[in-house]
Amino acid sequence: MRIYNFGEPPNRLGSDCLKWDVYGPAVIPLWVADMDFVSPEPVIKALTEKVEHGVFGYPSGIMGEPSELPELRSAIIGRMADRYNWEIKPEDILFIPGVVTGFNLANHAFVPDGHGVLIQTPVYPPILKSAETTGKLYQAMELDRNEDGLYGVDWGAMEESITANTRVFILCNPHNPVGKVFSRAELERTAELCLRKGVLICSDEIHCDLIFEGYKHIPIASIDREVAQSTITLMAPSKTYNIAGLQCSFAIIQNENLRKCFTEARRGIVPWVNMMGLVAAEAAYIDGEEWFQQVMDYLSANRDYLLDFFKSELPGVSMAEPQGTYLGWLDCRYAGLPENPYEFFLKKARVAFNNGVSFGKGGEGFLRINFACSRYLLEKAMGRMKRAFERIS
Repeated sequence: MRIYNFGEPPNRLGSDCLKWDVYGPAVIPLWVADMDFVSPEPVIKALTEKVEHGVFGYPSGIMGEPSELPELRSAIIGRMADRYNWEIKPEDILFIPGVVTGFNLANHAFVPDGHGVLIQTPVYPPILKSAETTGKLYQAMELDRNEDGLYGVDWGAMEESITANTRVFILCNPHNPVGKVFSRAELERTAELCLRKGVLICSDEIHCDLIFEGYKHIPIASIDREVAQSTITLMAPSKTYNIAGLQCSFAIIQNENLRKCFTEARRGIVPWVNMMGLVAAEAAYIDGEEWFQQVMDYLSANRDYLLDFFKSELPGVSMAEPQGTYLGWLDCRYAGLPENPYEFFLKKARVAFNNGVSFGKGGEGFLRINFACSRYLLEKAMGRMKRAFERIS
């Protein structure tokens, strides 16, 4: 068994890394959602072998035929069956460069001009902006947040938000940024409402593997055949195995007509997935489980550390327990800060978070923290936060 040391990650400064390069060496970056950890050894080995082969022509998979990339398709099919008891076929899988590409493609393919895309805020900024990006009507409802910081759906509000113009609902599950993993009952109610209203579900499930103990991810399309026929599911190995920069994702579309429309929408605009992304995805899904189990243990410990820290050391800031993802959603509304919390902690603590405002309505006064980093770095950042907070008390 190979033991991975996530406590000693590589130095990412000067490595053409968005997360670390934007703010420079004086700031601890806990914002962009990638991990500071080296990817699984089988992934690195497979990429190295491909580089050493030295030929970088057009890869298999560019025609989108189900006979292409049989090993990768087989790994995905087996993964869906083993994890979710969800049976899919090789032709159901379409490879795309990214999940963001996927939901924007869905908008182009299935939302006529003048019609709407419904989202639930606060939410990942590219989802928030997807209607604007694709020239469609923006429709939104805010998720409910109870006194314990846990989020749920106001079903009456959701029903009212779906109008005669609504054509697509973009679900984010597990939810970014609030860390919610939707229950089967919630997904069934969501599906029933969308089916009854004639709304297509586009489900961003990129964090589907990153689920903490006590919770379970359920692809909404796996609920039953009728739901599957009205759903586009978007997944990727990128968050799970820290290979986001290689840009390999896939859509699972079990409805043949939807699949054809989705494919037509990408012609001449969206390229195939690059060779290295496909190589990494296959290696990750086939041989990456050992690394994944170890990284989940590390992430769980980091999550628990943060929960304890905010309760005992920084009571002015609270974080509800994330059920999935490696992202925490920090409530700073009652901290008595003299300015926006993002600006305050960036200037006074030299720690960079994602500004909650960028996630839409319901994000005001919040920060998103990425805890997929070494414990040392996390403790250093929390120490800076605490000292900055004490200086205004």
